[in-house]
Amino acid sequence: MSAAPRAGTLVSATAWRPPADWRRIETLDAHAAGEPLRVVLSGAGPIPGESIVAKRKYAREHLEALRRAVIFEPRGHADMYGAIPTDPATPDGEMRVLFLHNESCSKMCGHGIIALTSVVLETGMLPWKDELRIDAPAGRVLARPRRRGERVASVAFENVPSFAYVLDRAVDVPGIGHVRYDIAFGGAFYAYVDAATLGLALTPERYRDLIDAGRRIKRAVMASQEIRHPYEDELSFLYGTIFVGDALGAGAASRNECVFAEGQVESSPTGTGVSGRVALEHARGRLPLGKPFVVESIIGTRFTGRAIRATRFGPHDAVVPEIEGSAYLTGRSELWLGPDDPLNGGFMLR
Repeated sequence: MSAAPRAGTLVSATAWRPPADWRRIETLDAHAAGEPLRVVLSGAGPIPGESIVAKRKYAREHLEALRRAVIFEPRGHADMYGAIPTDPATPDGEMRVLFLHNESCSKMCGHGIIALTSVVLETGMLPWKDELRIDAPAGRVLARPRRRGERVASVAFENVPSFAYVLDRAVDVPGIGHVRYDIAFGGAFYAYVDAATLGLALTPERYRDLIDAGRRIKRAVMASQEIRHPYEDELSFLYGTIFVGDALGAGAASRNECVFAEGQVESSPTGTGVSGRVALEHARGRLPLGKPFVVESIIGTRFTGRAIRATRFGPHDAVVPEIEGSAYLTGRSELWLGPDDPLNGGFMLR
């Protein structure tokens, strides 16, 4: 017979399970270049819809409570990002995915593709393949993992066609002044602004200033500039502001910092944002097809972009970008929502 624990000794709670009426959401966490991705493995329930676009519409209308529980405090934080892999896969694809952030469900997420590919292959959720065809609401993405033993060393994904939308525009921004910007599409539309012209450094110490300026610029550009996607009305909006500047580390061409959604700040260089940068650099004649374009994040992590071929996308001259980066699994958990917890709906301090 085992001895009873001494008074004051903590007993292991690993065998404890919440009551049957508590909601449970199983998740697996990872990061790509520092940007988190919380993958929902169970707890979302069936997500009806013939297409991933229809599934996104259902999620926006019916899974708001799940999104807030997974993304917001006290179980997440203001800069958390999420993904829900959905079944069944399309006949010619391996996976469909919905992405979640602090405002809603996004159409595409570059760091999410890198992290999700690493998650499903390293955990055995999918058998190893040299190419995964992943359907996001913005379109089909081809992810090409590079293997190192049982690990995924990096993932290069071929993104949707990306293009420069407007170049060298200007807008008066309340509280900031005259701001020059470009707009490009890389799975979402971003306004690109030279941080140095606003006296902003792309460093962690200035991230609150970057959030404030990014939100102001986004609102001003949206009020003054019409944005129209060639095919999808739901993509016809400005997703965020990307500040660009000189790289601080050797071997990188530039530094990005993205502020999007409800003031959410990106820790990675932003996969869709680097795709837009590749399109802008190519449109200006500074980036030939195939040449690597290494971009740092605000914390110094990196993605490598390149324009792999030129194309047309509606009325726009475009390129098909490839973005490469590495991801790492960080944990697995089961989130619990007790029926008497007043904060099941989450909150966000930003």
